[in-house]
Amino acid sequence: MALHVAQDGEDELLSAINTTPLVDVMLVLLIIFLITVPVVTHTVPVQLPHERNQPTQTAPRNINISVDAQGDIYWNQDKLAGLDELQKKLLAVSGNVPQPEVHIWGDQNAHYQAVGEVLLASQRAGIQKVGFILQPPAGGGD
Repeated sequence: MALHVAQDGEDELLSAINTTPLVDVMLVLLIIFLITVPVVTHTVPVQLPHERNQPTQTAPRNINISVDAQGDIYWNQDKLAGLDELQKKLLAVSGNVPQPEVHIWGDQNAHYQAVGEVLLASQRAGIQKVGFILQPPAGGGD
């Protein structure tokens, strides 16, 4: 703090803090930091291996099960006779290693019961990964 001489001859105490020395010290520390960081982060030169991204041949093909507005069930593009046929097909693929994922495409006008029956059949067959496919909103998800 500094003393200020008033016009009437009495000293007044200024309560303002002079921040100029603080700014000077901070700038010096910043410059020192910028100079020393590249020296400190120097590491041992090593030759890292390069990796190529190749799809694996063991990945199972996803199974798309569609339920239309009338409640008809489709396995990929083939129409199924009913839930019994769906259950048999799901049991046949549930033993595959690795197990394929089941993606359920439900029409927005389909009854919830029809989609729920497909989900129940997948659960009974022992399918581990079941997902629902949705159309993203037109506005980008607002």
